[in-house]
Amino acid sequence: MNTVALGELVLTNARIVLANEVLEGSIRVDGGVITDIGAPGRSGVDLEGDYLIPGLVELHTDHLETHYAPRPKVRWNPVAAVQAHDAQIAASGITTVLDAIRVGLDENSDMGATEMQTLMHAIAAGTKAGRLRAEHHVHLRCEVSAPDCLESFNLLKDDPQVRLASLMDHAPGQRQFASMDAYKVYYQGKLKMSDAALEDFTQRRNAESRTYAGPHRRAIAQACHDLGIVLASHDDATRDHVEEAVALGIDVAEFPTTIEAAKASRQAGMAILMGGPNVVRGGSHSGNVSARALAEAGLLDILSSDYIPFSMLQSAFSLAETVEGISLAQAVQFVTKRPAEAGGFHDRGEIAIGKRADFVHVRVEDGIPIVLTVWRQGRRVI
Repeated sequence: MNTVALGELVLTNARIVLANEVLEGSIRVDGGVITDIGAPGRSGVDLEGDYLIPGLVELHTDHLETHYAPRPKVRWNPVAAVQAHDAQIAASGITTVLDAIRVGLDENSDMGATEMQTLMHAIAAGTKAGRLRAEHHVHLRCEVSAPDCLESFNLLKDDPQVRLASLMDHAPGQRQFASMDAYKVYYQGKLKMSDAALEDFTQRRNAESRTYAGPHRRAIAQACHDLGIVLASHDDATRDHVEEAVALGIDVAEFPTTIEAAKASRQAGMAILMGGPNVVRGGSHSGNVSARALAEAGLLDILSSDYIPFSMLQSAFSLAETVEGISLAQAVQFVTKRPAEAGGFHDRGEIAIGKRADFVHVRVEDGIPIVLTVWRQGRRVI
């Protein structure tokens, strides 16, 4: 979709969600940039008193893979997969997205680095052709305990679409799966393993973690610093995990699994990211710390859609309704201004004069925020 900006756009009769307040009024856009925020006007696109919020900025969505590989051993055309993913992302109110690309094979995937590179090429082609509704970049999610992780990372790291890399280790008995009962439920349910097969798998994954995780973390972190790629930790559970992240120069703490790790991340000055599904469901599917509990404790900065694109918008409105002391303007920052800042996008993420005209027209019905219209750089894309 061609997103060359319109000459002028006026939106009126809106409840405009600014960084710190909700203002009833109108917005004027020229050349894809906000030029005025004022009183309701008599002319322009009438939003009928609905909310106007900034376009959402998504740092971690795993959803592209589900379009490309919808079933085991099934592969969809990568261009078609990117288009379908893009449509769903934009219709969820996301105007800037970092598509998560896996780096490092594990038992949960049969997709290697060359297929991931194919997906990245399809994203780049869609961007170049001007047919994507959202602005797409890449997040490399690096499974540091996988033997091929560093080799795969080196194949992908120089692509200019890469903006962020996360360092993760899903070996059993730690981080996301500190509880072996939760690990057994997840992997036996997903991979249909017998008890004996799971035991072999567990021993192998733990041996790989001991061998590869440390060297891969250090090598990838150094490469990211050299290339200007933002670094994130993943599933930190202990103060030691956070101290390791600090030593590696990490800026974003993705999905800390305990209050202890979240507090240590805050003390270290890292931005704390949690999943929208955790907020909407009222807790973690792995039995880890609740995102709402972190929000209540002042230990939340960013919300990601993770595996459900619409959860990002829904979780922001949910927090404003359910957590005392968090206003709608503050909750919307979790999905706009704060992820934009963490990702290095300083021209967007809030409705302010001089910022990009990325907007979402939202109407709340039966407690659910409904996306009616989306604009990117002043041009309607949904």
